[in-house]
Order: sequence, then C-alpha cells, then structure tokens
Amino acid sequence: MISKRKSGIEIFSMSVDTKFLLPLFEGLKAGFPSPAADYIDVAIDLNKELIKHPASTFLGRVSGDSMKDANLDDGDLLVIDKSIRPAHGMMAVCFLDGEFTIKYIKIDGENILLVPANDAYDPILVTQDDNFVVWGIVTSIIKKPKELDDVRAG
Repeated sequence: MISKRKSGIEIFSMSVDTKFLLPLFEGLKAGFPSPAADYIDVAIDLNKELIKHPASTFLGRVSGDSMKDANLDDGDLLVIDKSIRPAHGMMAVCFLDGEFTIKYIKIDGENILLVPANDAYDPILVTQDDNFVVWGIVTSIIKKPKELDDVRAG
C-alpha cells in the first residue's frame, strides 16, 4: 500500500488482486452467548463486500475528532470511493485549500457547506476563492477497537 500523509487523514491505495477470505458467522445476537462455531455458514471476501469500484477505491485513516458524533473516531479506517458522484448528505473526504478533511456535504441552493459531526466545530462554507474538490465518498467505516483500559474504565 502506498501512503500519502495529509492533515486529517492518511490515504492508502487498495489492492484487490488477492481474495481476503474470512469465516462468516451468521445470526450473531447481542444476548445470551452461544457457540459461534456452530453457525459458520460460508467464507466471505472482504474485498468483494467493501469494494465496488476497485480502481477508484482507497483506504484512509482518520485523524481528529470533527466527526465524532457520526461515530467516526481517531484511528478508524475509511473505505473511500472516488467514482461516486457527491450528493447532499454524504460523508466525504474533501480537499480544501491544501488539506484533506472529512465532513458531511450540505448543498443549499448554490452554496456548499462542509458540516462536521461535532458541535465544537463550525460548518465550512466553500467559496469560489477556495481550492476545493470532493476527493471521494466514504462508503464504509472500519472501527478501531477500543483499548481494554477504555472498556474497563467505562
């Protein structure tokens, strides 16, 4: 994987030349425990499940907290598809004035707003003077597990 480090997100190229097969456990319940091995149905290929357009799909590692209320945390991985046309309400990786940022796209008439999911940050109004492009659309989030210390403390 090739990495480009920009502020807010680290971008990695995807390789789908090989299959990434993992056992699939169907019917997992968040209730009384049961022997999961009894429920192995098939193996799935995560590349096939997560990547619809291999030539235009990248991974990005999140840095920062501007999208924390959208359950997007520092260290999470994003599956980003550059071939999807941006639309109102989508979570997008945007390039704005030399930096990458992850925000929701809000289209209000002729105005474009980049909206965070954290009240500590203000929406960003994109103007004609900005160097702006929607770099790609977030199609999946791969969560970084909480550390055991965080779970025990909570």
